[in-house]
Amino acid sequence: MIKGLKICGISDPETLNYILNHPYPSKYIGFITNYKKSKRFVEYQKLKDLINVDKRQLCFVSVLVKPNDEILEKIKDLNFDYYQLYDVDPQRTKEIKLKYKKKIITALTISTEKDVLKYKDYIDMSDIILFDSKGYHKSESFNHNLLDVVPSKLNKMIAGNIQIDDIPNFKNKGFIIDLSGALENKNGKKDINKIDKLLNSFAKI
Repeated sequence: MIKGLKICGISDPETLNYILNHPYPSKYIGFITNYKKSKRFVEYQKLKDLINVDKRQLCFVSVLVKPNDEILEKIKDLNFDYYQLYDVDPQRTKEIKLKYKKKIITALTISTEKDVLKYKDYIDMSDIILFDSKGYHKSESFNHNLLDVVPSKLNKMIAGNIQIDDIPNFKNKGFIIDLSGALENKNGKKDINKIDKLLNSFAKI
């Protein structure tokens, strides 16, 4: 059973409103908050305005790469439910969770089984463990068979260049599926038609 969908890298009101008003919206919506190398990065003031909306019981996720205290203080009152943390050690993750009272998605970038097994260090302070590729904003893939060692009871998410047509392959894996690049056009902008296809297809699974 697939536990849900996350659409990541939303950066404009039109796309966000489309998802929010869709008959089958994704449970999670991600926003690139401090990683300026990403074409999906949203500057603070624009981000503040963008997410100041009625979420309709969906979950807004702030995607943060090795966040410092300055950015965490800056966004602490924004309309986020989760912080998705890359390159943050377990102790720092725990500190962020306790201080800012947000749910935590710990993002692990995977190339070997050793990378996968790092999830054990984060179980106590993470609400979801995300297994992603090493590519960050580049939408690269990794060998999903490496995740066979992960227990089924773990609340887990998977990303890394997953395409819409790949989703049925995860039907019995118990993951939340995280998509971004697969929902974009050649110019790197989110494509409403692809998002619609994704949401309608998932509703039929």
